[in-house]
Amino acid sequence: MDTLLLDTVAWDLVTDTAGNIAVASEPYALAQDAASAIRLFQGELWYDTSQGVPYWTVILGLSAPLALVKSQFVAAALTVPGVIGAECFITSFSGRRMSGQVQVENQAGKITAAVF
Repeated sequence: MDTLLLDTVAWDLVTDTAGNIAVASEPYALAQDAASAIRLFQGELWYDTSQGVPYWTVILGLSAPLALVKSQFVAAALTVPGVIGAECFITSFSGRRMSGQVQVENQAGKITAAVF
């Protein structure tokens, strides 16, 4: 399934060479959707408040162990349709900002990565 392509730094829409909103196709689309799921705060998705990472109740301000954070990220990535496996890598944790990479496996066994 295709998804709107997001800039990896600003996490905002980008345009293609013709000036249209760019679209990402599989397999990158799955990885980007998994990264979006990791960025989603639980309760933020207005039509299904059960989705998302429980940042407020489990992670932020509670000095959660890195293994717990990564397991929450993997669980969020696995909610994306078509993702059958996921692994997260934390690449930076500075002040209040965490960044990393999620690697997802699709049903064909292809592994693709996206930053979050």
